[in-house]
Amino acid sequence: MSDKIDLSEIWPQERDYISRPDRLKYLRRVVKPDGDECVFCNAFAKGPSFESLCVYKSKHSMVVLNKYPYNSGHALVLPHRHVGDLLELSSEEYLDLSELLKTTVKAVKTIYNCAGINLGMNHGKVAGAGIPDHLHWHVIPRWSGDTNFFPLIAETKLIPVSLEDTYKSYEEYFKKLTA
Repeated sequence: MSDKIDLSEIWPQERDYISRPDRLKYLRRVVKPDGDECVFCNAFAKGPSFESLCVYKSKHSMVVLNKYPYNSGHALVLPHRHVGDLLELSSEEYLDLSELLKTTVKAVKTIYNCAGINLGMNHGKVAGAGIPDHLHWHVIPRWSGDTNFFPLIAETKLIPVSLEDTYKSYEEYFKKLTA
């Protein structure tokens, strides 16, 4: 008897999935934000609220929840100004953005008690930016045993915390900073 495993019996592996047709419309831009502005500019204009998903605004930057999170607690940190190139930020904007990114990492660690964090920015359309004209950092909590980073390659992805509960957690954290 051979100890070799016949990979054809286990790959490609049968996968479970959760259907999210609303996500496809978003990715294809069938559902567009009100007006001609980008979704982030709309969030900035509306200000912090669950409706806008904007949790917090500093002088030049803001924290917005990802409407379609890769993991519980997935947040975005971005400049107020509609700009798609990091080099176009003023020194003051860049410093504020960097400080808010650091503060958001601390918030994620405090709120979610995660074992690690993915930080990332896709800079430009060809680099994979879904909204290439408005810079945004992804801040994604990670735990040992979570099954994936991108739900497209996972067997199953379940987000156990609602977007509303996520918003409330961040809102409470950032309110303490300004009190």
